Amino acid sequence: MSIRRQRSVKIVATLGPSSSDHEMIRALFEAGADVFRLNFSHGTHEEQKARYDIIREVEGEFDRPIGVLADMQGPKLRVGKFKNDAEDLTEGQSFQLDLNEDEGDNTRVHLPHPEIFAALEVGATLLVNDGKIRLKVTDCGPEFAQTEVMVGGTISNNKGVNVPDVVLPLAALTEKDRKDLEFACEIGADWIALSFVQRAADVQEAKELVKGRAKIMSKIEKPAAIKAIDEIIKASDGIMVARGDLGVEMEVQDVPPIQKRLIRACRAAGRPVIVATQMLESMIEAPVPTRAEISDVAHAIYEGADGIMLSAESAAGKYPVESVTTMNNVAISVESDRIYREIIEASRTPSRERVADAITVAAREIAETVDVKAIACFTHSGTTALLAARERPRVPILTLTPFSRTARHLSLVWGCHCVVTGEVERFKMAVVSAVRAAQLEGFADDKDRIIVTAGIPFGVPGSTNILRIAPVNEKLIFEGEPE
Repeated sequence: MSIRRQRSVKIVATLGPSSSDHEMIRALFEAGADVFRLNFSHGTHEEQKARYDIIREVEGEFDRPIGVLADMQGPKLRVGKFKNDAEDLTEGQSFQLDLNEDEGDNTRVHLPHPEIFAALEVGATLLVNDGKIRLKVTDCGPEFAQTEVMVGGTISNNKGVNVPDVVLPLAALTEKDRKDLEFACEIGADWIALSFVQRAADVQEAKELVKGRAKIMSKIEKPAAIKAIDEIIKASDGIMVARGDLGVEMEVQDVPPIQKRLIRACRAAGRPVIVATQMLESMIEAPVPTRAEISDVAHAIYEGADGIMLSAESAAGKYPVESVTTMNNVAISVESDRIYREIIEASRTPSRERVADAITVAAREIAETVDVKAIACFTHSGTTALLAARERPRVPILTLTPFSRTARHLSLVWGCHCVVTGEVERFKMAVVSAVRAAQLEGFADDKDRIIVTAGIPFGVPGSTNILRIAPVNEKLIFEGEPE
């Protein structure tokens, strides 16, 4: 039993208390989820392993590769406790954060992060409780920061602290993250989402720990990451626009243009990009989303994002299946709009630096000129499929690979319908496999044609160097076929 999506953008659904049993995970996949996110900020390793095993069971039932994204928690900067559990801070008053472990009051509180004090300068901003309280540093040293309250409010035990103005001397991976990362790789996660990325070196550190067992997706949630975005994109296998923390550390009105910039940059680089956070937030409690949320989802699709993500909506909400169904329906509607193609094609960044680039550009241009039903690409590493997806063609991308691991990696890439097939040694057999897959997967019949691309010799990443317009009728495909 195989499923073919009627859209190119992919849907990522987070699993949690509302979506942990076989029946629900299967229902989410049938409704449209292409990738499942395991959030390591919550739950035990045993619970995550149980969810992972169910995902693989569902994958086997439908014979369709399903991606698993393991999301690391990252460093959590929090204040200590207060004598009265909470205090009200008023605009203009002084308030100190320090390494003194005594319980806090209206004048001070413990901040158990000396690395913050080491990086602070006078004039820097500290944000508390998701930015609801804003503090300006007036004096600081290795063990304290004296601040003026710029925006007051209630501060209580263990509230989070954000430091948007400086690059903190903190690794993106805590000791907990390192254990979670190793566990995620051991059970077989396809992607590792890396929190608190500030620089490309953070990504390289994670790659050294992963050792090729998974792909690295950098979560962009800090201003420092925006400043180093070109290097981070180059070092990463994918990018997540984590708009929640990004909207805390930056002015909220700056987030939409940043989202557009990141999507455009990832498309140009051939890196998959996911838009995340609060996409259908009201569906945690309500069966129908707001019109504004629908527009938010639609805009991410219009911009050409590879994936759109549900967090609490599918993990802890009352309507997880309805949330995925809503995203699926919005995606189908948007992608059938003529304006969608106009926007996608107007925002395309040409790239013809290599033979592989030229071949994939040619495949897309032929698909726009000649009546073909799909672009079929053979890939071992996934590079050929990524190049094809970068072009955002008008026809589906039928991705064939002998490796289930590669197919799972590509399950979150725009337009890719992944099929695990046998090894091929000659291009003739690649064409045969492609036309058979096109028929079996419902992309074409005997009267149709498809484009087939591959790299010769097989198995060399980025070596795409051959293209053929092939009739789906197997009696015709060998005529003039190169070896």
